[in-house]
Amino acid sequence: MTDSTHTTSGWRIHGRVQGVGFRWWTRKTAARLGVTGSVRNLPDGTVEVRASGPETALREFERRLHDGPRSARVQQVQTFSVAEIRRDSFSIEP
Repeated sequence: MTDSTHTTSGWRIHGRVQGVGFRWWTRKTAARLGVTGSVRNLPDGTVEVRASGPETALREFERRLHDGPRSARVQQVQTFSVAEIRRDSFSIEP
């Protein structure tokens, strides 16, 4: 996807999203869309995603986060603001 407007965003995903390959799926999806950032499991059972990329790519990324991988059951996706983040890769954080 090409878009000259580069932006950042964060999402907290609720539902059955841990232990189902959600972080691996998120990294793969980000790579396909040209999005950088990170994903991690949180102690409360949610998954947190922080991402940076072209605005159109981030909109598509967010749309896909609402579905997740087949084994996940996404109940809610909350958006939050994030400061500038690294722009060189997408990583799975511990």
